[in-house]
Amino acid sequence: MAKNAKERSTKIEVVEPLGKRVLIRKDEDKKETKGGIALPDKIEIPTITGRIVTISAQVENDEDFPIKQYDKVLFNPKNAIPVDFEADNQLFVVPVEDLVAVFRRQS
Repeated sequence: MAKNAKERSTKIEVVEPLGKRVLIRKDEDKKETKGGIALPDKIEIPTITGRIVTISAQVENDEDFPIKQYDKVLFNPKNAIPVDFEADNQLFVVPVEDLVAVFRRQS
């Protein structure tokens, strides 16, 4: 029995959003202004950008949403649901309607 419990605790968990949602790793809040002024630890400039980690099957198959894994996006955090999955990452499940923009490089 102990072996099975140990095996279960070492399995990698996967977070797969359902419906019209995506999983986003939020960018770290800024600790310095653009001008180079360091901010005190308790003050941060909030960011609402991040990278798409996973896209639900429903969104992936919808041509109205031209996004893919690893895209950098701007999102409205109002309906974002935090995922307590990895201590060092800020992961959020976000409704695709709350994606405001995707950052693309011009070719």
